[in-house]
Amino acid sequence: MAQPLVKKDDDRDDEMDYSPFMGIEKGAVLQEARVFNDPQLDARRCSQVITKLLYLLNQGEAFTKVEATEVFFSVTKLFQSKDIGLRRMVYLIIKELSPSADEVIIVTSSLMKDMNSRTDMYRANAIRVLCRITDGTLLTQIERYLKQAIVDKNPVVASAALVSGIHLLQTNPEIVKRWSNEVQEAVQSRAALVQFHALALLHQIRQNDRLAVSKLVTSLTKGSVRSPLAQCLLIRYTSQVIRESGISQTGDRPFYDYLESCLRHKAEMVIFEAARAITELNGVTTRELTPAITVLQLFLSSSKPVLRFAAVRTLNKVAMTHPMAVTNCNIDMESLISDQNRSIATLAITTLLKTGNESSIDRLMKQITNFMSDIADEFKIVVVEAIRSLCLKFPLKYRSLMNFLSNILREEGGFEYKKAIVDSIVILIRDIPDAKEGGLLHLCEFIEDCEFTYLSTQILHFLGNEGPKTSDPSKYIRYIYNRVILENATVRASAVSTLAKFGALVDSLKPRIFVLLKRCLFDSDDEVRDRATLYLNTLGGDGAVVETDEEVKEFLFGSLDVPLTNLETSLKNYEPSEEAFDIHSVPKEVKSQPLAEKKAPGKKPTGLSAPPVAPTSTVDAYERLLSSIPEFASYGKPFKSSAPVELTEAETEYAVNVVKHIFDSHIVFQYNCTNTIPEQLLENVSVIVDASEAEEFSEVASKPLKSLPYDTPGQTFVAFERPEGVPAVGKFSNTLRFIVKEVDPSTGEAEDDGVEDEYQLEDLEVVSADYMLKVGVSNFRNAWESLGADCEKIDEYGLGPMEGLTEAVNAVISLLGMQPCEGTEVVPSNSRSHTCLLSGLYIGNVKVLVRLSFGVGGPKEVAMKLAVRSEDISVSDAIHEIVASG
Repeated sequence: MAQPLVKKDDDRDDEMDYSPFMGIEKGAVLQEARVFNDPQLDARRCSQVITKLLYLLNQGEAFTKVEATEVFFSVTKLFQSKDIGLRRMVYLIIKELSPSADEVIIVTSSLMKDMNSRTDMYRANAIRVLCRITDGTLLTQIERYLKQAIVDKNPVVASAALVSGIHLLQTNPEIVKRWSNEVQEAVQSRAALVQFHALALLHQIRQNDRLAVSKLVTSLTKGSVRSPLAQCLLIRYTSQVIRESGISQTGDRPFYDYLESCLRHKAEMVIFEAARAITELNGVTTRELTPAITVLQLFLSSSKPVLRFAAVRTLNKVAMTHPMAVTNCNIDMESLISDQNRSIATLAITTLLKTGNESSIDRLMKQITNFMSDIADEFKIVVVEAIRSLCLKFPLKYRSLMNFLSNILREEGGFEYKKAIVDSIVILIRDIPDAKEGGLLHLCEFIEDCEFTYLSTQILHFLGNEGPKTSDPSKYIRYIYNRVILENATVRASAVSTLAKFGALVDSLKPRIFVLLKRCLFDSDDEVRDRATLYLNTLGGDGAVVETDEEVKEFLFGSLDVPLTNLETSLKNYEPSEEAFDIHSVPKEVKSQPLAEKKAPGKKPTGLSAPPVAPTSTVDAYERLLSSIPEFASYGKPFKSSAPVELTEAETEYAVNVVKHIFDSHIVFQYNCTNTIPEQLLENVSVIVDASEAEEFSEVASKPLKSLPYDTPGQTFVAFERPEGVPAVGKFSNTLRFIVKEVDPSTGEAEDDGVEDEYQLEDLEVVSADYMLKVGVSNFRNAWESLGADCEKIDEYGLGPMEGLTEAVNAVISLLGMQPCEGTEVVPSNSRSHTCLLSGLYIGNVKVLVRLSFGVGGPKEVAMKLAVRSEDISVSDAIHEIVASG
């Protein structure tokens, strides 16, 4: 009996992997393109070559001008063929080649002929190609044909003309706007696609006229739109009008009835679009939400995955702002946890975690445990963040949620996923006191086999701050010292610091800590040895005189008030001498602005001109410059120097910017000037400052600039006295005054006589933020607690109408000029409340911490609670005054 032939698996794989375009090269295809010139055209062969050319173009292959033009000329000969398939390929290749080839105009006569053809396919494609390659001159010639095509009986031709109109609107808007009547007629077409394209074009024509858009929506919502695609567009335009019009005086929302009626449409896409539009309305009420939620709930049990995904994603967003409105859907969403599509399952879980009640948490955790191993890390991170939010919402359930987090922490996963879990456990420990001891043990077990150095050091740092405050600190020592034995140098150094913190806070552990630190003196890494030596010396483990407990705690737990980059620079510049290095000499503000600005296009540098020297901070250079000027030497050390503020536009004759130097009772304006005219020399250059709008300031000194040659930056100064300890603000008008002398270009010598001239500069403002240094803290919570409540002041403010919380946060940060901490300057999307933490150093070197709590009240109304702690109650009051007056 004959056996049936069976293909080998290898053969089948080869067949599946084969591509007709495999291995094709541009040179070979260009050779093949000569087939277009054959006297007897082979339509099939020509179509294949065009297909290859299109493939190369879409793969990003670059054709030279000559190659593109040559192919283009060859293709134009194919218009003589009557083969419909080949003609379609010709239209496609002309559209693709037109930007690269010269003389595309030669095909316009053939295309215009096709545009009036009796074959609808020719007409539609010719219109698309003509509009792609045409310019304004030709467009006016064919405008009449395009208008007729828009109202053509054939929907393919009409759609082609409308889509071309959408593209042409970008380049020739005035011509397209003249087609409004024809487009309006096309909106009433019975063809679904024509109605869709016509509505899109009509809206684009009117989009800059809010009243016209509102009239369009009003007329079409009465029921003349039948196409589901067009209906979806209309819903989007309606949402736009609702957003811009707000709520009427009667409290009703215009067009809401239309959106609700669309929920009963027979097309699923229209129903979903309407439901989504309702959920995204500004300040949507529970009554308005209910019908949309009901429809989305029906979609959750649909047999179509796309509908289930759309519904659960929308409900997930709604759950952020209206969790109670979504709770009715919880049973349906629980069934989606086992959905084959993992995206749907992830969204279902995170939505349930946002909307679930306390009694359903344990059941949810069991379902999620089985699910976590099947999804990618990015989905796992979403679930972890949702669990963190749930735990903060129901703190009594911390045990089951913390156990879940610790279990998944021990499973396989990438860095971002593990970091998300560790961050969540840390936040739960900080916010739920009962979770501290269990959470710290979970973290200790994790670092026993943690492969990420960054996470190990972060956990050890956190353990050093929180571990000594627990009921039995000794149980963590084993985990910490294991790191010294088993890990790399970075983790070992971090573990030494953590051991020292336990020794400083727990007297009963101090002898054991000394023993362990002495073992670290023989480590192979120098930083580990240095840290061990330092901490033994600080804690008194080497028999030396020990500092007081307060000094030790400040050293180990206090925040470093100076930026590391500044400290590094100062240490590099320090020369060993009898005088010890003083950390108080390190500048406390990081300057991102370099001393001599980089040249902007067409603009001369206007910063300080300094010879190449060893790297040094901008602050140091400013300080040296000011101390070298006798008029300002008595003012002391500047508290702060601002970034340069431009006082002239780009491309002007003279480029001037100003740096504000703030002293305890003075302010010095340093005007950096550059002469950008080669034929001129400026002498006796000064800035005349009018302080009539800054009454608390009085001018006390000025230092003019003797000479300002072409392209050589120079400085002139003006100093003002101001009330000490008061954040005086005001506006200063500036006029550049100088004597201008003509320069002979051939010899470079200036004339003896000059002419006095003036040049008006922009106004300059001194604001409250100028009296604040941006100084960060490593641990805001510890710093906040260490300042205590003695100098705390709390008040609430209405910030008025704003676009959102992000705008409010940025406005207050800008007003105060403080450093955001722990990434709190970023507001999560769709959040209706947010807490922002700021730190800084107020003039007089007073440490200030600010906690801002924002919330959205009415429509666009933002309220803020401001809590300030500082080392001086008058400074806390001053911060509130700045906000109240700002």
